[in-house]
Amino acid sequence: MSDQGRAEDPGDRPAVHPVDEKLPPLKMATTGLQHVAAMYAGVVAPPLIVGAAIGLSGTELTFLTGACLFTAGLATFLQTLGIWKIGARLPFVNGVTFAGVAPMTAIVASTEDKNDALPIIFGAVIVAGLLGFLASPFFSKAVRFFPPVVTGTVITLIGISLLPVAFGWAQGSSPTADDFGSGTNLGLAAATLLIVLLLRRFTRGFVKQIAVLLGLVIGTLIAVPLGVTDFSPVAEADIVGFPTPFHFGAPQFQLAAIVSLCVVMVVSMTESTADMLALGEIVDRPADEKTIAAGLRADTLGSAISPLFNGFMCSAFAQNIGLVAMTRIRSRFVVAAGGGFLVLMGLCPVAASLIAVVPRPVLGGAGIVLFGSVAASGIQTLVRASLEKDNNVLIVAVSLAVGIIPITAPEFYHAFPETAKIVLDSGISTGCVAAVLLNFVFNHLGKGGDAQDVTHPMEAGEEITGAATRAPATP
Repeated sequence: MSDQGRAEDPGDRPAVHPVDEKLPPLKMATTGLQHVAAMYAGVVAPPLIVGAAIGLSGTELTFLTGACLFTAGLATFLQTLGIWKIGARLPFVNGVTFAGVAPMTAIVASTEDKNDALPIIFGAVIVAGLLGFLASPFFSKAVRFFPPVVTGTVITLIGISLLPVAFGWAQGSSPTADDFGSGTNLGLAAATLLIVLLLRRFTRGFVKQIAVLLGLVIGTLIAVPLGVTDFSPVAEADIVGFPTPFHFGAPQFQLAAIVSLCVVMVVSMTESTADMLALGEIVDRPADEKTIAAGLRADTLGSAISPLFNGFMCSAFAQNIGLVAMTRIRSRFVVAAGGGFLVLMGLCPVAASLIAVVPRPVLGGAGIVLFGSVAASGIQTLVRASLEKDNNVLIVAVSLAVGIIPITAPEFYHAFPETAKIVLDSGISTGCVAAVLLNFVFNHLGKGGDAQDVTHPMEAGEEITGAATRAPATP
């Protein structure tokens, strides 16, 4: 039979990359909801903090939180599904970046009429987002300065930087609460962690992949008789709600606020670049310059659109990278389904309140697994980073040390201006900058790339090389 008459062999068709795989509806929905559960606390924290600083009523605070969930869903659609040259088309969850909390609260504090605070913030976010969108293709060209020694270091720092968040959740909802750090809270976190580990160890297939979601559900059920679970958000929430455009007033444009949030945008773009490189390694689709530019466009355009619906600056969520690494479900459509849940939560406050029922200690127990998985992925990348070279060992050593400063010594930069602290207080940003600069100096500038191999950064390469070639002693 001729080739023309022969039916096409399914084996001849190009295999679909796991990133582009479309899973069955039930699996898509449950794994997408797992992504929402992992990042929910991170999305609602900034509006709660900023709203409280302004003095919003409970109703307005709920509205602002729902708006941020809604815009996070829109930004996630842009990132995962993409349009034109916008969107990395990777399993990336987008939401409100925590990097903007400090400057936004500073804007609130400096605004005499608190009713103008949100319009000023929204105006600054719009400008920062549009400028970031224009700068995205130029910013992405820095990808050649992110070899494995840099990306591995940054990925490790992402995980390490997120772990304190999980530890804080494990202790309770608020440091001022009487039960903060109590045995009950820590026990709940430990129980949730144990449940996730047992499910990962003794189950298979789909159940194993949604172990984190099941851990959150079971942990919440355990918390009910202990009196830790609060169902009041469900009782008080409206069934339907829509984030009315410019609900808090038309945007206002003040230079100081714009400059402040433009700095945040640079920080956010730096972290997003590192996150895209990390996720690209995890899903076996390395993020090149084109992918990073498209991803940054999605971040920045999502940020520029967000204030229209009363949301804040959006950025990639690093904690969800840990979920991808752990479950090995790499489909971007799963994350898009999570974006759909976020949009629904923004439109249906009751649905959003169901996730809010999960106690913080339960989130903390699951977070230890998720964030630790990110750090482990960074270590896996460092294995391929030619650490037998003393230059690379020094790059990793110093960059990790610089990145850990804000975690281990939070007041280290207290004497610096507030604008500088926006960058310095982010261990991911400072560690990333240090790694890129050190890599340029040691491996690009002059003859840095010809460094000798060593096993320890404090030992001379010549002596180590000699020792390595010496014949082993006979027993």
